[in-house]
Amino acid sequence: MPKKTTAVSPAPAPAPAPAVRRAELLATAGEVFARQGYNATTVRQIADAAGMLAGSLYYHFDSKESMIDEILSGFLHQLWAGYDTVLAAGLGPRETIEALVVESFREIDRHQSAVAIFQKEARHLSAQPRFTYLAESQEKFERVWLDTLRRGAAAGVFRADLDLRLTYRFVRDTVWVAASWYRPGGQHSPEEIARQYLSMVLDGIAVPPKES
Repeated sequence: MPKKTTAVSPAPAPAPAPAVRRAELLATAGEVFARQGYNATTVRQIADAAGMLAGSLYYHFDSKESMIDEILSGFLHQLWAGYDTVLAAGLGPRETIEALVVESFREIDRHQSAVAIFQKEARHLSAQPRFTYLAESQEKFERVWLDTLRRGAAAGVFRADLDLRLTYRFVRDTVWVAASWYRPGGQHSPEEIARQYLSMVLDGIAVPPKES
């Protein structure tokens, strides 16, 4: 008689490492915060989106405040690592602006939810002692961009007749609003979007009139 064989069940997939699982949960929380807003989001809603019980989420984070803190601080840490590399390169003012814009679009690609959260929540979160670094980062951001624009105006690279603070606000807002429509993996890479943006801002969209 042939020997009876016993079906062997496949081994269960190994559980993700704690650091990997933590990153997955932060990504989920970021999407929920960006979509609903911080105050309107509950821990239960984040847990539901992650496919787990709310009590299990507390194994990884002690509060939703801790989650949004880690999301925003991680984003800003990476943003400033990129910006500081640009600033340390000793580029001219136009080249510095170009490199900062490219780095900004790369961060939107990497941290789209965090950018959206920062735009919506930074002002009221900054009033809390835990989040004072948000206001400090905004002040540093403004100082870096304004100093570069002033350096360019003084060198004759940028137009001296422009209100540089208005110019800074225009550039800042038109770059970061891209987080509302940009989709990672879409038709254009962040570098291509940055190139198109810089072409429009620095060179204009109108065709120069032909000389008669």
